[in-house]
Amino acid sequence: MAAQQMHPPEVDDDASRRIIHVDMDAFYAAIEQRDQPQLRGQPVVVGGDPDGRGVVATCSYEAREYGIHSAMPAARARRLCPQAVFLRPRFDAYHRESARIFALLREYTPLVEPLALDEAYLDVSSLCQEGATATGLAREIRARVRELTGLVASAGVSYNKFLAKLASEMDKPDGLRVITPRRGAEFVAALPVGRFHGVGRATEAKLHRLGIRTGGDLRRWTVEQLRPHFGVRAAYFHQLAWGADPRPVTSHRPRKSLGTETTFARDLHDRAEMLEALEALASRAGASLHGRGLEAHTLTIKVRFDDFRRVTRSRRADPPYTGAEPIRRALGELLHRALQPQRPVRLLGVTYSALRPAGRGEADQLELI
Repeated sequence: MAAQQMHPPEVDDDASRRIIHVDMDAFYAAIEQRDQPQLRGQPVVVGGDPDGRGVVATCSYEAREYGIHSAMPAARARRLCPQAVFLRPRFDAYHRESARIFALLREYTPLVEPLALDEAYLDVSSLCQEGATATGLAREIRARVRELTGLVASAGVSYNKFLAKLASEMDKPDGLRVITPRRGAEFVAALPVGRFHGVGRATEAKLHRLGIRTGGDLRRWTVEQLRPHFGVRAAYFHQLAWGADPRPVTSHRPRKSLGTETTFARDLHDRAEMLEALEALASRAGASLHGRGLEAHTLTIKVRFDDFRRVTRSRRADPPYTGAEPIRRALGELLHRALQPQRPVRLLGVTYSALRPAGRGEADQLELI
């Protein structure tokens, strides 16, 4: 049993900071519904082909009521909602709207950190020192985005990035929530650890095995007790448990790689099932790659087997990966190289690296498979 330790860590997390997280609601689907008025109020799914192995990039809130969500196979989405309207992505349109929104955000502060085409952090601390309020600024930004684009944004306001992002998710769609410095630690005490920044499904399961299910549980462990289980992340997780997050808002942050992974509820034995999962992961990471205006020369898969051994395999392409079929072929080749006979798979991941700004005039962007 971990010893009781209920003292907050010493962290340089200035409570006078004011961070806004702006997140567009169902961005791709909302643009389609705006541009095609007959789709308003209808379940709209943007992504791959439901007759093939396509995946959902995003969907309208009407579609979400049927249990549809991003990264779901499009065929399953159609089974859940046969009357849904399926549309292929129009990335040119999404990039145009994103550029307009980010230009508006930068009218308030140069400290704008994009996370994707449709979300960003803003550090408005200097404006608040001059008499503005972060809540008032967030309300004004949301109103101006709606006036400029006809689209709806949610926003979260707090004193750090971790809490601002959580706040923006609480009242979606069309929401505004504030987590004050006084409430931050109390809010996180009841928060499930699966919602902590940087905690994926595998880490969540490990925390649960240790009896750690909430921020309050995590506070009872010292960093030294956590370190054997989580290494260099132990101190960071412990900070989050107290509502502290010293990460600055950075307006320029070159990405060296971008990827995603998933741990399966049951081990996979079938190669076709593994390949389908890899294609879904590649599509999800590819959509994020688009959001940052990047393209990749290297594709890497990660495979973790039932005995926790991990294998990675990479393939470089020149020209870069910009189409669905080359990605499919590469994933199949990499999976063949990675698999071990008769060994089930518990985790798969896909990472794009050797990134560079996407070239102008490309015929096709990285497709959603």
